[in-house]
Amino acid sequence: MKIAVASDDNQTIASHFGKTRGFIIYDVAKTVVTGRHYVENTFTGHARGMSGQGHMADRHGPILRALEGCRAVIAQGMGRRIYEDLRSAGIEAFIVDEIDADRALQLFLSNALMDHPDKGCDHHNEQED
Repeated sequence: MKIAVASDDNQTIASHFGKTRGFIIYDVAKTVVTGRHYVENTFTGHARGMSGQGHMADRHGPILRALEGCRAVIAQGMGRRIYEDLRSAGIEAFIVDEIDADRALQLFLSNALMDHPDKGCDHHNEQED
């Protein structure tokens, strides 16, 4: 399985999914990490320079396609719309307090990672990442 963690520095969890510089992609077999690589974020609406009304057109298609095959995505924050879109696409979304990416992965693998969907952002009712 693959797990994606939003990260600006390939070590810590980014504070905002849509504005992250990239994603750590972990390859996991059962509970053993078999691979880890970093992918630059060119997918989210924010990364593509979209905001406000212009952000509405195909706002999440590219990121959902980029994360296809991932079982879960972990970030410290994300918009409610992308949170729901990820879940609708069959990808578990986690908004976490944890800062360390490797620790968050281990918590996920031991079913101890706490999701805090109430900490998602509304962007003042805009439909953003």
